[in-house]
Amino acid sequence: MQGEALHAFIRDNLPVTAVPGIPEIRLHKAVPGSGLKRLAEIDEAGLGSPYWAYHWAGGLALARHVLDHPGIVAGKRVLDLGAGGGLVAIAATKAGAMHVTAAEIDRYAAAALRLNAALNNARIELIETDLTCGEPPNGDIVLVGDLFYAPELAEKVTALLDRCLAKSQMVLIGDPWRAHLPMPRLREIAHYAVAETGGTAKPSGVFAWRPCPAGSVRNQPPPNN
Repeated sequence: MQGEALHAFIRDNLPVTAVPGIPEIRLHKAVPGSGLKRLAEIDEAGLGSPYWAYHWAGGLALARHVLDHPGIVAGKRVLDLGAGGGLVAIAATKAGAMHVTAAEIDRYAAAALRLNAALNNARIELIETDLTCGEPPNGDIVLVGDLFYAPELAEKVTALLDRCLAKSQMVLIGDPWRAHLPMPRLREIAHYAVAETGGTAKPSGVFAWRPCPAGSVRNQPPPNN
């Protein structure tokens, strides 16, 4: 499927809605009638997992945290790693980041990100390269939402984030305590109750990445009040 046809499909079938708990941002989002299965059938390249078409807890918490604490990114060069549909990157632009780069290798997600950025008047540089295979771009802060859902990916992301630390880049992670989140490497700085896809509220943390401390104990998620 060519880029313009893909953009047209997203515009026509994924309605624009305000993000739950983040009314400042509107995104194209899949609904029961969006026909993502049909998109997979008409594209010879295959659809893959359409994570980009939904809201996920870690990204929701991280975007809310950035908007509530704009000093984290204001005037800084920001990288959103595994940006999906662009929620966290858009939040960074609205919070006053000097420059925002979104890294995303899924071409469907990249198409949605372009549309969502335009919808929110967000100026974002898109990199469609797997940054886990090399050095991170120059910058001040790296934002990571929901990238610890699979063991191999978690290992690659961990290695990349250590390279970011070596370049004196600050790293913040949003995640709802998924199975492969390396808690000994994290310092919890906030948590939020967010409405993930499906509408069910669940706790999600925001964490600072740090060198692995000796004798660290895995944190537990806060109770869902």
